[in-house]
Amino acid sequence: MLFLYYILAKDEERRMTDRFGETYTSYRNRTGMFLPRRIERLVVKDRTSPGEPGFAKVGAVFVMLCVVIVGGGFLLRAYTIRSLPLQQLEGVDVISISPDDTATARLLIHAVLADGAVALRLKSLPADRSHRILAYFIPIDYVMQGMIANTGNEWKLFEQHKTLGMITEYILHPFVHLTGGHAHHMDMATMKHGPEMYDLPTMKRRVIFIKVSSQNDGLESPFDDFDINITRSPLFFVDVHLHTGDILEVKNTPSGSGWGTVPTPMF
Repeated sequence: MLFLYYILAKDEERRMTDRFGETYTSYRNRTGMFLPRRIERLVVKDRTSPGEPGFAKVGAVFVMLCVVIVGGGFLLRAYTIRSLPLQQLEGVDVISISPDDTATARLLIHAVLADGAVALRLKSLPADRSHRILAYFIPIDYVMQGMIANTGNEWKLFEQHKTLGMITEYILHPFVHLTGGHAHHMDMATMKHGPEMYDLPTMKRRVIFIKVSSQNDGLESPFDDFDINITRSPLFFVDVHLHTGDILEVKNTPSGSGWGTVPTPMF
């Protein structure tokens, strides 16, 4: 875009010079092209000097911009991946979206993996360096916008009557489910222990298991789960009670997300 706007700006300068002559030339010489003049002088030669950059120079600047911008994007992506709350628990790579849940996952994943139905499903998966198991540890009523797994019809935003409003709410307030959950925890002191408290959504967590596959043996660490050439396939999810560790449901997870079959990022 910077390159295209430069071309548009140069064409605009030509047209304005033809139309207004010396008046516009004087204005151009004392005004920055994109930034205030005093800032542009630090990085660009004096525009009052004769001569225009040739095609080779402009092309070189364009290539340099591509390298900087694309390279910067990959650096930011690598930094993001290295900053993810990833941990390996009993051979499963676990990612939690709430800092408070990082420690909770360490306590509950053992109960989840010890369940017979879960153990049987995971046992049938290949155990080699080209495959890993990634598990999302999330609140049961939280919609992760980048989740590639479809965990139920109630989260298919495109099928709801208030699709636009729901999408806007999830984009503007992506962590509302988490803050709501903390608010519920604060009120628990005034609640009586019983079925009502046991069934609260804030008392449950959902663990979504995803198979991570590589064409080679390059999966060495949990961070490799997010490599660009990796294939991620949803398998099943497990609902577990936050305090008791009871397995509430084990269900197959088809591909898809809140946006339907539109491909979404992983984080």
